[in-house]
Amino acid sequence: MDNSGQRQSGSGGADRAGGPDGDKPQRPPEVGGGFLMGRPFGVPVYVAPSWFIVAALITWVFGDQLDRVLPELGAARYLVALFFAVAFYASVLVHELAHTVAALRYRLPVRRIQLQFFGGVSEIEKETETPGREFVLAFVGPLLSLVLAGLFYLGMQLVEPGTVPGVLLAGLMISNLIVAAFNLLPGLPLDGGRMLRAVVWKISGKPMTGTVAAAWTGRALAVAVLIGLPLISQAGGFSEDAEGFGSFQSLTDALLAAILAAIIWTGAGNSLRMARLRERLPELRARTLTRRAVPVASDTPLSEALRRANEAGARALVVVDGHGAPTAVVREAAIVGVPEHRRPWVAVSGLAQELREGMRVSAELAGEDLLDTLRATPATEYLVVEETGEIFGVLSTADVERAFVAAMARPSS
Repeated sequence: MDNSGQRQSGSGGADRAGGPDGDKPQRPPEVGGGFLMGRPFGVPVYVAPSWFIVAALITWVFGDQLDRVLPELGAARYLVALFFAVAFYASVLVHELAHTVAALRYRLPVRRIQLQFFGGVSEIEKETETPGREFVLAFVGPLLSLVLAGLFYLGMQLVEPGTVPGVLLAGLMISNLIVAAFNLLPGLPLDGGRMLRAVVWKISGKPMTGTVAAAWTGRALAVAVLIGLPLISQAGGFSEDAEGFGSFQSLTDALLAAILAAIIWTGAGNSLRMARLRERLPELRARTLTRRAVPVASDTPLSEALRRANEAGARALVVVDGHGAPTAVVREAAIVGVPEHRRPWVAVSGLAQELREGMRVSAELAGEDLLDTLRATPATEYLVVEETGEIFGVLSTADVERAFVAAMARPSS
């Protein structure tokens, strides 16, 4: 399932960033998300605490089913059921790894894979550049689930039916078919929604049009799940003990439908918001947001530095050495904190943030590249330079934030 915050996809959710070296994606800063289980292909895999709740539910429900099919197992049926729960989520992990491998193939770094309550999520840092790649990246997950279902079916032919291996293989085949079918439903945040988005994007030539169509289809799908799942369960007589809509089974089906519908509806809304964000990101340009700055020596009194800035119509100060090379940026918050009567006695060096790696940014940066650069080295101000290395000015994080909020507040065209 695709629970987009960043761009996400999987089986129950996918995201997309390229490295500055142009050869291979850079691993993004690692974040938590539960218990770290490993790093296949260099991507951290986390198991969320909610997974243990689902594993317990699967163990309980599947264990009860085993009691009907293999009553001779006794209490050991719950160990078999626990093995099924782990094997099922291993299948979900394979589904997510398919998204991950495809993303890395397209040089799109994957932040992490997380196994959680309803399946898994592959968090890919950036969007794909073409609808064809979008379609492939979404389709490989359900495709791998179908392949696994086929392999489990072949395994069933090699064992006796009605045995523990036979029941486990049958359960894993059916569960992977369900994962594939569910994810192929044509609505965001599911993989099928990403595929629909790619098709509409290809036809219209506009990724935003594809996102809107797939997101609203996802919302319609959420309503259909909320209403239809309990009705289908009731009409199909899935529970031998069902006694109408007031039965425990009916309430359970309704609760499951409500949870699934909420996840799909929320994911579709998040996809719309993220698409709108990405549409507005190009409006954020370092060159237009940068404040003009004046260079000053480290021992310059603050009052004198501010006088020079006012005369030049500048709004920022850059500390330079004896050769004119920038060494630090004077922090605006520090200037405000100095009373006016003390400014002639305070040197700018005491108010400056020394330039460290990552605090020099190109004036040509814009959009997502600009935000990625600022996130990589958090600071309040950055030195903005031309491609020649010449000082262009100072970029304030506060100015970027205000511009971002203003861009997001404007109605869509």
